[in-house]
Amino acid sequence: MEAKATARYVRMSPRKVRLVVDLIRGKKAEEADRILRYLNKRAAHPVRKVLKSAIANAVNNHDLLEDALYVKEAYVNEGPAFKRVLPRARGRADIIKKRTSHITIVLEERHGE
Repeated sequence: MEAKATARYVRMSPRKVRLVVDLIRGKKAEEADRILRYLNKRAAHPVRKVLKSAIANAVNNHDLLEDALYVKEAYVNEGPAFKRVLPRARGRADIIKKRTSHITIVLEERHGE
């Protein structure tokens, strides 16, 4: 049995969020929470929020034991990008993409420990 949580349209570049998500993949849920709590990256806050939501889903909806949970899957997909215009010299314009992310964390109960 697995529990899942997703945060969509997070206003942060997927490339930056993936750096944080890669740190917790495969870890116990409790250890992953500790890593995210003290990690000095802006992306750690929304990732931790999704992790806590996945833990709550596992405990409340699927009756899984919180101590036995581990991060089975954690991935970040690219959401839609807001396109903004930056004026440049001689009447030209550059497009700036303000990227968004979809963060997904899947937890599972580990039985052999």
